[in-house]
Amino acid sequence: MIAFVSGPVAALAPDAAVVEVGGVGMAVQCTPNTLSGLRVGAQAKLATSLVVREDSLTLYGFADDDERQTFELLQTASGVGPRLAQAMLAVHAPDALRLAVSTGDEKALTAVPGIGKKGAQKLLLELKDRLGAPLGGGRAAVASAVTAGWRDQLQAALIGLGYATREADEAVAAVSPQAEAAAAAGGQPQVPQLLKAALQTLNRAR
Repeated sequence: MIAFVSGPVAALAPDAAVVEVGGVGMAVQCTPNTLSGLRVGAQAKLATSLVVREDSLTLYGFADDDERQTFELLQTASGVGPRLAQAMLAVHAPDALRLAVSTGDEKALTAVPGIGKKGAQKLLLELKDRLGAPLGGGRAAVASAVTAGWRDQLQAALIGLGYATREADEAVAAVSPQAEAAAAAGGQPQVPQLLKAALQTLNRAR
């Protein structure tokens, strides 16, 4: 198992980073939140989980061991593969997921792309005794980090991809109506989808 990778960041993409390890570029799949903390040319250390398939080897990277452990625990539930587990961590921090599962918050899980009402109910049952209790912070703190912080996460992800602060600000403003509509409907702004929309806006402007 590859427990972590450490080295200079060689490249960044919307869903991955390339970290140079011993002269070899390791492609690591990451959430926007993890990517937002990386900079091309800067040193990085990512906790990793290697997913082996018959036709592929995919390395998933995380900001810390807690995220990696949560990623692996999520996959012990039936129907949850690495992509869905990563999507769950893209929308919710590990403690937010623990809080959602421990309190039976179905709505929090349906905010994740690919999880419907029945799927959320099933996951709440299967994960209840696996994720454990939240490590700290109440519901207000989690809501602040997950919902109110989407602007900061999105801007940081765009700057991490090499865009200027002004460009990032304009892209965030462009997708704000989409995020506000999701919040008005009772959902949570989903940073991965907002990042894709923001990148499309920036590409059209160039």
